[in-house]
Amino acid sequence: MAGCDCGTGVRYRECCGRLHRGEARAGTAEELMRSRFSAFARRDEAYLLRSWHPATRPERVDVGAGPRWVRLEIVRTERGGPGDDKGTVEFRAHYAAGNERGELHEVSRFVRHDGEWVYVRGKARE
Repeated sequence: MAGCDCGTGVRYRECCGRLHRGEARAGTAEELMRSRFSAFARRDEAYLLRSWHPATRPERVDVGAGPRWVRLEIVRTERGGPGDDKGTVEFRAHYAAGNERGELHEVSRFVRHDGEWVYVRGKARE
């Protein structure tokens, strides 16, 4: 069986699938980042919206028209552990769009909201 889209090597069902189905919560900011990448790869708009901070969450996420997300590379994390309330994850999300290949390099901020990790916002890097 193939590993999860997020790159852990664990099967999707036991990895990000647990979070997407609401059976588990992310224990760290990085785990939430990985689950959000997997949700983009699987075009799971509902999970993306649920895992977004209500103050910055858009009404919709158009996941159908975007590129195909193929690989996640975590560059670094700052805080965001089980005992933290804030965290930062820098990552490179690799995509394919037709014959084009590229990457999104971003630094994303996460906070705990009502006891759960949520995405606040990201800043693209060159």
